[in-house]
Amino acid sequence: MAKQHTLHCSFCGRNRDEVKILIAGQDGHICESCVEHAQEIIAQELGAYQDSPASGIPTGKLTVKKPMEIKKFLDDYVIGQDDAKKILAVAVYNHYKRLNQKIDNDVEIEKSNIIMVGETGTGKTLLAKSIARMLNVPFAIVDATVFTEAGYVGEDVESMLSRLLQACNYDVAMAEKGIVFIDEIDKIGRKSDNPSITRDVSGEGVQQGLLKLLEGTEVLVPPQGGRKHPEQKLVKVNTQNILFICGGAFAGIDKLIARRINTHAIGFNVNKALQQYQEENILQFVNAQDMKAFGLIPELLGRLPVITYLNPLDAPTLRSILTEPKNALIKQFTRLFDIEGIELRFEEGVFDFMVEKALEYKLGARGLRSICENILTDAMYELPSQKVKLFEVTVEYANRKFNSSKMSMLKVA
Repeated sequence: MAKQHTLHCSFCGRNRDEVKILIAGQDGHICESCVEHAQEIIAQELGAYQDSPASGIPTGKLTVKKPMEIKKFLDDYVIGQDDAKKILAVAVYNHYKRLNQKIDNDVEIEKSNIIMVGETGTGKTLLAKSIARMLNVPFAIVDATVFTEAGYVGEDVESMLSRLLQACNYDVAMAEKGIVFIDEIDKIGRKSDNPSITRDVSGEGVQQGLLKLLEGTEVLVPPQGGRKHPEQKLVKVNTQNILFICGGAFAGIDKLIARRINTHAIGFNVNKALQQYQEENILQFVNAQDMKAFGLIPELLGRLPVITYLNPLDAPTLRSILTEPKNALIKQFTRLFDIEGIELRFEEGVFDFMVEKALEYKLGARGLRSICENILTDAMYELPSQKVKLFEVTVEYANRKFNSSKMSMLKVA
């Protein structure tokens, strides 16, 4: 009589009677216990891969860095702006703690969305990009200028969450722990301080659309963004744990601040140096009242409780920006020439010349790149075709090339 074959798990060897579920395969079986163990192994292996720097995939495992560590990291990429970096580091650290908290009492920590004010080229977007390098939560940078009120040509405010979903490969749970940087927030200011009697579809209308988004609500998000794919299924995203950081130049807000505070004190005991410093760094006095006068509605400002500022860049700071950060401008151009096998050198006076022109044209750190491009364009055009191993930029060469460029013809207001 043939021996009856008993079904058993091909992994652990347990018989059918010893397990709850036995899943049949092509040439074997597996029990529910082995499936659970396999799932744990897969989760550990994928977690180790995703947490590695090479993966570039944000994961649910939050590594909390202390505020001083975050600021130290930012110092490698952004020169100066210590106050803004401290506030940003604290906000991001508190965001991590808020996500990791165990809700076991009546205290629920609210998120502290941030708004940054600073002139063009002072480092608002660079701060956001730099902090994105070190985070293992999804991070998205969006531009407020493209948004319009729902129903008008442009993008709905919900589409900013599409970028966040794309950053984490459409993992909704991860996206709900992310950070969104909204750039050019000042461009959606309403046209006057009074409530609009006409439709302001790209200003006040967008601000009203942002209200519930910033505070925390369930939003139906088009995964592919925009309105070009009406057939796409909408994804529900809860913004309760998404941190929003807003940045804008707010051109002209310094006049509103000066009108509110008295920077021109009169008397014998006036500290002239302090008064001049306050006038040059007047953004340090910015508050919600000035933002409201500029054109942001009070309801939006209430959802952006942390207001910080970025100081205008002075000559020593611009000089440091040229050479000190990890991605410094001079290091970038030196690398471009190095790829061609050419050693690029600069006279010390060239840096001072570039800083002087950047201050004159009031373009901030971005102006330094324009000046570098104008000085080195001819060299980058000619030298790859010549057998040159060393190229030195002198002050005389920099002056001659800049003065012959179109940029030198710009009139400075």
